[in-house]
Amino acid sequence: MKKNAINQMMLEEDNQLKKLHQIVQDTIEEEQLIVNNLLNPPEDFISRGQKISDRVARFGGSWVFIIWFMCILFFWISYNALAPGKAAFDPYPFILMNLVLSCIAALQAPIIMMSQNRQEEKDRMRGENDYMINLKAEMEIRKLHLKMDLLLEEQVKTICEAQSRQFQMLAEINAKLKKMEEK
Repeated sequence: MKKNAINQMMLEEDNQLKKLHQIVQDTIEEEQLIVNNLLNPPEDFISRGQKISDRVARFGGSWVFIIWFMCILFFWISYNALAPGKAAFDPYPFILMNLVLSCIAALQAPIIMMSQNRQEEKDRMRGENDYMINLKAEMEIRKLHLKMDLLLEEQVKTICEAQSRQFQMLAEINAKLKKMEEK
């Protein structure tokens, strides 16, 4: 009887530990799925025009563009200001240069806006993804708290039962000792 009770207690504790290990393992696997989704996001399919607008925006917002543009403007103004007579193709008010600059600005602005709009859409999707991940994490934490509470309740119940059995066993041992002392 005593061996059976002790074996039963040990078996119950082993079952409790197995449940706890399974809960932890499941949580780790679910977390791994989220990590894999973050590391391997779905591919973004972009058209040829979107690729071009990204390149133009990247180049138009770089120091290389600014330096090249300043050099070309400096050369244009210097040549047309210093060239003798008819050799200057755009004399002092530089009307042709103003026309070229206006055309570049008129073309470059919408292209850059297209690229910024696409980037804004990516940022919005990234924000939604972050929100979903945070929401899932919160739900997982709540689920883990619930599981831990349940496990703790079961463990307290098991400990109380074990303690009760131990008191019974001590009472039996105490009764046997009293019988032995009486003899």
